[in-house]
Amino acid sequence: MGVITGIGRAVPIRAPADRVRDYVVTRYTGELRQAWDGFIGKAKNATFLFNRNYMDYHSERFIDYSLMVFSEGKLVAVMPANLCAPDTLLSHGGLTYGGLALRRSAALDEVLEILYHVLFYLQSQGISRLLYKQVPRFYNTLPDDDIGYGLFLLDARLYRRDCALVVNQADRLRFSKCRSRWINKGRRLGVQVAQDKSFVPFWEQVLVPRLASRYHVQPTHSVEEITLLALRFPENIKQFSAYDHGEIVAGTTIYETPTVAHAQYIAVSEKGAEVGALDYLFSWLIQERYQTKQYFDFGICNERDSHLVNHGLLHWKQGFSARSVAHDFYEIRTDKCHELIPVLQGRI
Repeated sequence: MGVITGIGRAVPIRAPADRVRDYVVTRYTGELRQAWDGFIGKAKNATFLFNRNYMDYHSERFIDYSLMVFSEGKLVAVMPANLCAPDTLLSHGGLTYGGLALRRSAALDEVLEILYHVLFYLQSQGISRLLYKQVPRFYNTLPDDDIGYGLFLLDARLYRRDCALVVNQADRLRFSKCRSRWINKGRRLGVQVAQDKSFVPFWEQVLVPRLASRYHVQPTHSVEEITLLALRFPENIKQFSAYDHGEIVAGTTIYETPTVAHAQYIAVSEKGAEVGALDYLFSWLIQERYQTKQYFDFGICNERDSHLVNHGLLHWKQGFSARSVAHDFYEIRTDKCHELIPVLQGRI
């Protein structure tokens, strides 16, 4: 019998009878920050977004309920998460993706055990639902479809599926004729590309005005927040902009991980659109700056919780040879954890 540390009390964990290891699940606290961040740096399916220096910049917006899983005294998994209702846990409301981050050696049988204990723990704490955002597989350094198998056994309900538009750099298709024309136009008109040290010009002159005029929204990050995060993660967060005779007219904020260059923000001014600045910028990023990355991720083309497709975005991103990769969101009932026991009973 393992012991799980709950909110102010210990919760005994009764696992399948033939188990050979004890697991302990506990909520993250600041005292465990070093262990958490050290694990994230080595996990097979985590990125810098799971680092506490990233997660906690907006900690006041969420009731953190991140979990850590130990086996025989060693940290084997973590899960960024927050409470979004008294009986519902979300992994994680402040991140594009979440779910269990696993140690590199984790294999199918161990992952199923970890899932069992996490769900059992949540059930013991009165949490009946887990809303689970999978990490898109192209971010992983090693496969993690053992989680997908566990979700199948748990009869998890797929409630959302985004389409990420991704360029496979090892097998990149030709750019479309339309994109090539605009790229050539930008080159012919002398558009210049630069990596900017400051995020202020792009935010204030292109991104914020464009989002306000077209969509009546603000970027998720303020310029102060993105500047802070870039200071904390200078190797991961970078700003690239396109200039027309010294005037900034387009740009993108790139999030880099070991396998992916992801365009977190993309915007172009009216003038930039006329001179092909954005097309020229992305052709340079894909074909030169990030040609050695495994994937270039344009982000999604979906709206209204994925029930609609923005065909303008889809057409533009596909023109750079990006193709769809599913990003899935599941609802898991925690009392379903016992569905894993018949499979785990074979683990000696």
